Amino acid sequence: MTCDQAELRTLFLFEKLSEDQLARLCREGRVELFEPGPVYTEGEPATCFFVLLHGTVVLSRRVGTDDVEISRTSQRGVYAGAFQAYLGDRARAAQYNGSMRVTEPSRFFVLPAETFAAVMRDWFPMAVHLLEGLFFGSKNTQQVINQRERLLALGSLSAGLTHELNNPAAAAVRATSALRERVAGMRHKLGVIAAGRYEPNTLRALVDIQERTAEQVAKAVPLSPLEASDREDALGDWLDDHGIQSAWQLAPTFVQAGLDTDWLDRIAAAVDEGTLEGALRWLNYTVETELLMNEIEDSTTRVSTLVNAARQYSQLDRAPYQVADVHELLDSTLMMLSGKIGNRITVVKDYDRTLPSVPAYPGELNQVWTNLIDNAVSAMEDGGGEGTLTVRTALDRDRLLVEFRDTGPGVPQEIRNRIFDPFFTTKPVGQGTGLGLDISWRIVVNKHHGSLEVHSEPGDTRFQVWLPLTAAESDLPPQDSAARPGSETPVEAS
Repeated sequence: MTCDQAELRTLFLFEKLSEDQLARLCREGRVELFEPGPVYTEGEPATCFFVLLHGTVVLSRRVGTDDVEISRTSQRGVYAGAFQAYLGDRARAAQYNGSMRVTEPSRFFVLPAETFAAVMRDWFPMAVHLLEGLFFGSKNTQQVINQRERLLALGSLSAGLTHELNNPAAAAVRATSALRERVAGMRHKLGVIAAGRYEPNTLRALVDIQERTAEQVAKAVPLSPLEASDREDALGDWLDDHGIQSAWQLAPTFVQAGLDTDWLDRIAAAVDEGTLEGALRWLNYTVETELLMNEIEDSTTRVSTLVNAARQYSQLDRAPYQVADVHELLDSTLMMLSGKIGNRITVVKDYDRTLPSVPAYPGELNQVWTNLIDNAVSAMEDGGGEGTLTVRTALDRDRLLVEFRDTGPGVPQEIRNRIFDPFFTTKPVGQGTGLGLDISWRIVVNKHHGSLEVHSEPGDTRFQVWLPLTAAESDLPPQDSAARPGSETPVEAS
């Protein structure tokens, strides 16, 4: 169709151009009429810059297998297409980063991408340099901030993990040292017994009691402080009645092992009165040895559990995309963050264990859980340091729901629509980058085709994550370019 310089001048983009510049646009561009339907599709080579003259356009972006509408407008002069062509083949400028269709016959002024890039550089060289600096500077800044966000999270998790590992490791070291002393004492006591006047039947009875004592230690049931105190008194009285020295040292150990006066009676029946104390002290070493080995086993098991949680959290030895149990991911994240959560915040797990595993990027979901839990804990700390964090899972129609609920002061209404914006934070300078929720949003929505919402009032803030139960048709990583409510749409201007 005929290109009219006078019509171009009525568009806000071109109203300040000279006649020669308008003539060049008409000479190298064209006016084209499009019938209802697609004009271009996301991912195709960005060959043209489109300016609406008349009609209605709909702009959309792909999220997983769906096209999400970004905007719909009939305003003359809005533009789309290869508007970043001046960047050359950098920053995905060579491809359309969205799709455009028209809902009625619509006229466009169409400029080839090469011409658009040339006129931008010829007519606005300073502006192009400023735009390039702004674009790539912002991109580099976001990469640096993203890296710092990950390093801060890693530092926090490492500190918490170190603290959690130190306690059982130190307990195991202490128990090992004490065990060495007890074994040495047992060898000495065994020598004393061997030198004594024990009949073979008596020794066999003592060995049998020793074996059953070890079994009893393994089955010992923890007692309440009051029950333990009563049993210590009873054992102490028995030992005193039988002339055993330092009964107050033996009684607590026997109680911890689950032994009682009936057990002492069996020992007294197996040996004579002169050798009773030596037999009791020898068996005391057996009890202490078993208790120390139990402590070492518990401590090393705790260390192993923490290491497995760290491996589950990091997903370093697993495929990036796999079918995963969200409860395992949540548990590993909660364990990794237990040092930060502390003792003043109560964690409630309201899991629906019947939920199926879901296709996901587990390592990145763990990052989402980390961000949401960290925010919840920080909110409760700001509100006094105490509260309850409830992590709930449920089936919501054809999606899996993961909800993080805290009893903090809540998110103020006036900022609720901004919390997912990049770099927006309410934390003091140096304590937050403002990217945690932005990254979480991108992971949930762009990579998992799910959704992330917040509902908040004082004392009840809920971040809700919905994940699809089945994989998309393609298992390839999706585009990372969806738009969220309230964000700018760089593919159009008005």
